Amino acid sequence: MDKSQHKYGPDHWQFGHLRFPEGNRAVPILVLIHGGFWRSQHGLELMEPMASEFTQMGYATFNIEYRRVGQHGGGWPGTLHDMISAVSYLTTLASTYPLDLTRVTLIGHSAGGQMALWLAGRHLLPQNHFLNGVQTIPLARVVSLAGVVDLLSMWQCEHGRDPVEQFLGGPPMTCPNRYRETSPINLLPTDTFTVLVHGTEDSRVPLTQSQDYWLKARTLNSPVILKTLPGMDHFQLIDPHSSAWPTVVAAVREPYPLYDS
Repeated sequence: MDKSQHKYGPDHWQFGHLRFPEGNRAVPILVLIHGGFWRSQHGLELMEPMASEFTQMGYATFNIEYRRVGQHGGGWPGTLHDMISAVSYLTTLASTYPLDLTRVTLIGHSAGGQMALWLAGRHLLPQNHFLNGVQTIPLARVVSLAGVVDLLSMWQCEHGRDPVEQFLGGPPMTCPNRYRETSPINLLPTDTFTVLVHGTEDSRVPLTQSQDYWLKARTLNSPVILKTLPGMDHFQLIDPHSSAWPTVVAAVREPYPLYDS
C-alpha cells in the first residue's frame, strides 16, 4: 500500500493523504471527509483507520484535511471552498495515479456528511451564487455516516447550537441564507446515489437528521437508501472493528437498487 501527502491548495491545512493499493490498474477512489463539528480540534486522523481498511480492499482513498473553525480561513465559506478544491484536485492526482474518475465516492462522517452531501447538491444553489458551479468530477455515490443534513434543525438542538453558529458565523436570525444554502436537505433532489447510515443511539447527531433527509429525497424521487443501525453510536460508524463496519462497507460496495423498501 502506497501512502503519500498531497496539497490541493496553498494553505497549511489544504492537503490530503492518498493511499493507493498495489497494482497499476485503474481503481475507484473514495474521498473521505472527517467530522468534528467543523472545529479545529478534530482532524483527518479520525478517518485514517477507515482509509487504510478500504485501501486494503482495493480502493484508492483520499483522506482530506481542510480549514476549520478556529483556523485562518476556516468556517463559512472557506471550509466549503476547500471541499470544492479537494474534490477537483482528483483530476491532478489522476495524471499521476491510475484513478478511475468515473467511480468517485464521497464518504463523510458527521459534519463531513454535511459537506459530502452539500457537494452533491450545490449545483442547485441560485445560478449566480458564488458557491454554485459545475461539479468538475462526477460523483458516483455519496455515503453519509451520521451526517448533519439540516443545519437549522441542528442549531435548534441544545448540543448543536454552538458549533453550527461558529461554522456559519451567527444564528439563523442574522444569516438565514447561510443556513438554507449549506443544508443538504434544501439541495434536493440530486441525481447522485446516496446512502445514509445512522445509529439509533447517536447522542451527537440525532437520527432524525438522516430520517428527514431520506423522507424528503424519496418524496422528490432522489435515489437514496437509509440504513438505520440499532444500538450504534456516533463513532462506531467510522471504526473498522465495530459491528457497524459491515454496513458501512456495503454502503460503499453494494449495487443497491434505486430505492430501499
